Amino acid sequence: MKDDRHTGEDVPTASPDDPETAAADLADRPLRLWTLLSIAAVVLVFDVITKVLVVAYVDEGNPVEVIGDVVTLSLVRNPGAAFSMATGMTWLLTIVAVCVVIGVIRIGSTLRSLWWAIGLGMVLGGALGNLIDRFFREPGPMRGMVVDFVSVGWWPTFNVADSNIVCGAILLVVLTLFGFEPDGTRKTGDSEK
Repeated sequence: MKDDRHTGEDVPTASPDDPETAAADLADRPLRLWTLLSIAAVVLVFDVITKVLVVAYVDEGNPVEVIGDVVTLSLVRNPGAAFSMATGMTWLLTIVAVCVVIGVIRIGSTLRSLWWAIGLGMVLGGALGNLIDRFFREPGPMRGMVVDFVSVGWWPTFNVADSNIVCGAILLVVLTLFGFEPDGTRKTGDSEK
């Protein structure tokens, strides 16, 4: 087993020559579903609290300056996806978000990598945060508008859920590019055939 100082966990290298040792290494690794769910819960709670506060204290069309006019809190109700795309398909976005939640939980039930658990937990928490808006905000279930409020320069307005989805997805892409698998193994150039 190789000690990977960068990830803080032992990462066995996938070895097609010794499947019994690889299976034993994986069996010794803890499942990370609770880690994933804990991170998702923290993201969800933070997202819901910030949205409630913004709706209560920030008036639409009257941004609050945080760092001059570069970073502001600006209440926007978004019926679409990121960057206000697909604004007429709120119901479809809701169905996609439900599928993402189900998929992440299914993957999480076999997850053994701490870093994959962190990335998927961020995506799950963000998806649930925006899904709550879709179900419980006006104009009604599966058509609700997502509350966005962080405005940074020219970048489109976003929220805590959006930033966690993006950061979690970037982490998952990086893990995949560097060969880190959800089961805790790491593919090397030798083992890829």
